[in-house]
Amino acid sequence: MTAIEQKFLERAVELSREGMRSGKGGPFGCVIVKDGEIIGEGYNEVATTKDPTAHAEVVAIRNACKTLNSFQLTDCDVYASCEPCPMCLGAIYWARPKRVIYANTKKDAAAINFDDQFIYDEIDKPDKERTITFVHHPYQKAIDIFKEWQKMGNKIEY
Repeated sequence: MTAIEQKFLERAVELSREGMRSGKGGPFGCVIVKDGEIIGEGYNEVATTKDPTAHAEVVAIRNACKTLNSFQLTDCDVYASCEPCPMCLGAIYWARPKRVIYANTKKDAAAINFDDQFIYDEIDKPDKERTITFVHHPYQKAIDIFKEWQKMGNKIEY
């Protein structure tokens, strides 16, 4: 790890401490870096915002995208205090950064009762076997909207 990478990872770790000590959420922090500058950062804010999606990575992605005025994090690096959970991993892939650098692992998180393995397991199960019931009801109007999207000439692809 380079000195620059360590600096940004250290900031993510410090944010995890800051958020945890403030009582805003769990011990997770994240910074987004582009061209050697932090363009977005965040810590877990689930407890105070009452928002289960307010994980450090999601907060940091939202802030970075506002800074860039874009929904893409092209040529950016994500520094996280912990390996991203499945939700954050999905958000990271949609944002398309260049790299993710993290400190703690998902096993380290599981050891302090932040265990995401059940979500990974649920994703691969058929609808009827999931813990939360998923019911598929095909609906023609919904398909029609997808067909309309396919034909649109002025759509913004992402």
